[in-house]
Amino acid sequence: MRLSKALSIPASPDGVDGAQWLLAAETPVALAYNGQSYAVMMATPADLTDFALGFSLSEGIVAAASEVEDMAIDESEAGITVSLSIPPDRAEALGERRRALAGRAGCGLCGIEHLAAAIRLPTPLLGVPSVDSAAVAQAFATLPHYQPQNAQNHSVHAAAWATLDGRIAFAREDVGRHNALDKLIGALRQAGIDPGAGFVCMTSRCSVELVQKAAAVGIGTLATLSAPTALAVEMATNAGMTLVTRGRGGVVVRF
Repeated sequence: MRLSKALSIPASPDGVDGAQWLLAAETPVALAYNGQSYAVMMATPADLTDFALGFSLSEGIVAAASEVEDMAIDESEAGITVSLSIPPDRAEALGERRRALAGRAGCGLCGIEHLAAAIRLPTPLLGVPSVDSAAVAQAFATLPHYQPQNAQNHSVHAAAWATLDGRIAFAREDVGRHNALDKLIGALRQAGIDPGAGFVCMTSRCSVELVQKAAAVGIGTLATLSAPTALAVEMATNAGMTLVTRGRGGVVVRF
């Protein structure tokens, strides 16, 4: 599927010239485990094996990438289905907590059945490496160079993984910030890299579901361009995570 669609914008009556605009693609992506549909997320149709694996890990459906025994992608007019095979005990546990998700670009919790499911407390992290503010500033400064889709359509988020010295090694983009993070997590795991050995830098605000996903795979420092929510800070503190944002003048602010 195409990642962008060209649109001609006509000149307006008040004299503003027309323009060509590339719009970001957004399509339903269904995730099915052992033949049973579990979630449908609106996502950018790219890096879907990374997305499916990262979602499976960040949502606790599997504990390791090796537990995903097979994966297949099927496209149709309605959207895309990613079918994963997981061990029977994982599938049984998934069935016990099945929920119907209707994901949107702005929210990663749509469709949960119970309020308690929204506040999924992560296991506290141990041995989180310290990240220097200069490293975070460097990652923020170079992040635009790892956003080829956004350079075209100016409307997708990016999640990047950087080494402790601030060098970006992996980056993924999506219309949804939580999808971008899942894609990044999947890419790291497929490459055999421990996400907790570096830190994550994102173009979005820091909401609670990003903290939940990051903590679930051992990411100890999460840096976002916009400030975190109060609940995200509370949850990150309880999990032993550090949240970072970029303040005025490029100053790095820690929470």
